[in-house]
Amino acid sequence: MTDHSKFLTAGKRVITEEADALIHLADGLGDSFGQAVELLLNAKGRVIISGMGKSGHIARKIAATLASTGTPAHFVHPAEASHGDLGMMTRGDVVLVLSNSGETPELADLVAYTRRFSIPMIGVASRPESTLLQRADVAIVLPNLGEACGTGVVPTTSTTMTLALGDALAVALMEYRDFTPENFREFHPGGKLGARLSKVADLMHTGDAIPLVESHTPMTNTLLAISQKGFGVVGVTDETGRLIGIITDGDLRRHMDGLLDLTARDVMTPDPATMTPHALAEEAVALMNSKTITCLFAVDPAGSGNVAGVLHIHDCLRAGIV
Repeated sequence: MTDHSKFLTAGKRVITEEADALIHLADGLGDSFGQAVELLLNAKGRVIISGMGKSGHIARKIAATLASTGTPAHFVHPAEASHGDLGMMTRGDVVLVLSNSGETPELADLVAYTRRFSIPMIGVASRPESTLLQRADVAIVLPNLGEACGTGVVPTTSTTMTLALGDALAVALMEYRDFTPENFREFHPGGKLGARLSKVADLMHTGDAIPLVESHTPMTNTLLAISQKGFGVVGVTDETGRLIGIITDGDLRRHMDGLLDLTARDVMTPDPATMTPHALAEEAVALMNSKTITCLFAVDPAGSGNVAGVLHIHDCLRAGIV
């Protein structure tokens, strides 16, 4: 059997070295970081991010993070830039260029283009004297630490620091703009994140699909409404349309004796649990679970009590909210 102790030792060493590098990065952040954030905030166009090799992979991730948090951004490959993609950059944009050495030859045309057309450029590298940082409008210097690979040639520590720097820029921009979870959902309508941030209004049934009867409705008609709408419940309203009660299977069983001689008001459970359409669907699921119910009415948040929709637990399950 293979002795895993050497693997474990290597893994811990790499993670420890990269964690130490992040502390050095945080301690070394200075005014250039603030200048970079200000440039990004004032961009009239988009943020163009570029890098070659492993720096390019990090650049793609930073571009995706910025774009999903309210800062229009995209990645431009430096080699493709030299063959026509330079036209993707225009005045009003801000360019963020990543290169650990600051001397990556494939970046030369892109850097020269920003200088020619006065497009603001933020350079990120580990050598202050490098061509990239010397030509940048804002130069962010990464701590010049050895890579965690042991040989010093495989980008590990440097890419971890660059990735963390990109996250720091994105979060600083978010906090300045008061970027909210609701804003985040606008860029993440799909997947688990989108589901968690869905609102009741996104999933609820509205209009004629809502099972409602007025309080004076005979139970014969009320039973038809429960059957036709298919939710297993019906909401009971007063003459103004305000929700005053709900009838469930449990209510029907409790009033079996002489049920058809009664009205909806006689059978209903008053003051049912409700949500506003603007509430998170995740909150609605939590409320349904705590009340051991499968349906929830959404009422007008203005205080009228009028019903805006109905949400079933199955709607939330289909959306991926569990």
